[in-house]
Amino acid sequence: MSTSATASPPAALPLAPAALRRAAPVLPVVAIVVMLCLPVTPDSGATFADAVSGLVVLWAVVRTSRRARRPLTGTAAIVLGLPVVGIAVAASGAVTPGDAVTGLARYLQVFVLVPVAVVLLMRDRRDVRLVLWSLVGLALWQGAIGVYQYLTGTGASYQGADIRAVGTFGPSDVMGMATVVAYGVVAATGIALRTRDRRQQVVAATCALVLLVPLTVSFSRGSWIATALACGAQLLSAGARRAAKVCATAVAASVVLVGGFGVGTAALQERLTSITRVTDAPDQSVVDRYSLWAAATGIWHEHPVTGVGLKAFPAYRDGHASLALSSGSDTDGAGQGYRRQPLLSPHNMYLLMLSEQGLVGVLTVAGSWLALLVCGLRRLRRAERAADCAVAVCGLLLWQLVDYLYADIGGPDTVLTAVVLGLAAWWALAPDAADASARASSEVPR
Repeated sequence: MSTSATASPPAALPLAPAALRRAAPVLPVVAIVVMLCLPVTPDSGATFADAVSGLVVLWAVVRTSRRARRPLTGTAAIVLGLPVVGIAVAASGAVTPGDAVTGLARYLQVFVLVPVAVVLLMRDRRDVRLVLWSLVGLALWQGAIGVYQYLTGTGASYQGADIRAVGTFGPSDVMGMATVVAYGVVAATGIALRTRDRRQQVVAATCALVLLVPLTVSFSRGSWIATALACGAQLLSAGARRAAKVCATAVAASVVLVGGFGVGTAALQERLTSITRVTDAPDQSVVDRYSLWAAATGIWHEHPVTGVGLKAFPAYRDGHASLALSSGSDTDGAGQGYRRQPLLSPHNMYLLMLSEQGLVGVLTVAGSWLALLVCGLRRLRRAERAADCAVAVCGLLLWQLVDYLYADIGGPDTVLTAVVLGLAAWWALAPDAADASARASSEVPR
C-alpha cells in the first residue's frame, strides 16, 4: 500500500509541462497583462507593456508565417484593416511630422497590430480563459494596492485628501486602475454567469464582488457607468432568474460594505450624487469636460471630412473652447508631487476622432468596433459550450465602447484596450471560433 501511495503523485507531474507547452503560443499575450503590474514612471512614454506588445506582434508574424494556412478570413481582414484607412488619412494631416509618426504608431498599435496578433495567437476558449483570468489577476493586484491607498490616505488627491485609489499608475493616470479593475469585474462576471465549472463559477463570482470595492474608491464615474451597463447586459444574457440572484447578492454585499465597513464616505456619496446633477450644479471637472466636448464639436464642424490631423486637438482647442475651460487639472499624492496637467484631449474618444480624423476616421475606426460587436453578439446567440468566454468578451467590448463616451486613448493601460479588441475580434471573426471552443472542452492534454 505504501508503494502505490508514493507512486501516484509523480504520475500527475507531466501534466504541468504539457499544459505549459500547450499555452506557450498565447503566453506572450498574458505577458502584456502581467507587465502592467509594474509601477509606471510619470511621463515615461512607452512602457514595458508597450515593448512586450511589439514583441507579441513579431511573434504572431513569425508563428503565422510558419503555418501553411490563411491567417485571416476575408471578413476579418476587412474589419480589422478598416481602421488603417482613417488613421493613415489623419496622419497625413498632422501638424508636424513628429505628431504624424507617433500618432500613427500608437493608433496602429492599439487598434490594428496588437488586436490582429491576438487573433492569430488564440486557438480556442482555453486560451481565451487564460487571458481573461490574467485580466482578473491584474485587477486584483491593482485593486489591492488601490484599497490600501484609500484606507491609508496614500492615494491620489481628491477633494483635499489623498484617498483616490490609482494603483501603480499614479495620479497622472487616475483612470488607469479604474479601467483595469473594471475589466476584471466584467471578465469575472462573464465567467461566473456562464461557466459549467462550479469551482470556477464560485471563484469568478467572488472576484467580481471583491473588485467592486477598488472600483468604488477609484471615484471614476465613467467606469462606474460603463461597468453597470456591461454587467447588466451580461446578466440579461444569462436569464432573468440568474440576473435577479446576482443583483440580490450585489445589493447585499453593498449593504455590508457600506454599513459594516464604512466604505460609504461623504466624498464617495458626493461623487455618486454628482452623476445625477451634472447639469444642475456641475463641478469644475464636468465644466471642463463639457467645454472640451464643445471645442471638439466646433473643430469637427470646420473640418468635417478628414479632421485636423492626429494629435492636433490641442493646437485647435483654444480657438473653439469657452472661457469656462480651466487651464488644466491638478494632480497630487500617491508618491508624486503637485502637478498641473494640461487638457490635451476632449475625454471622449468619439469626439476626439471626429475632431482629428473627421467622418472618415469615425466610419472606419468606430465602424470596425461596431462590426466586432454585431458579429460577436450574433455568435453569442449560437454559443453553447463557449458561452462563458463569449459573454465575458462581448461584455469587455461593450464596456470599452461605453467608456469611450467619457475617456479616450492615452495612458499605460491603453495597451489593454488592444488586448480586449483582439479577444473580441477572435470571438467575432476567427473561423469557426465557436466550434473550436466546443471541441477544446473535450480535448485531453497529452
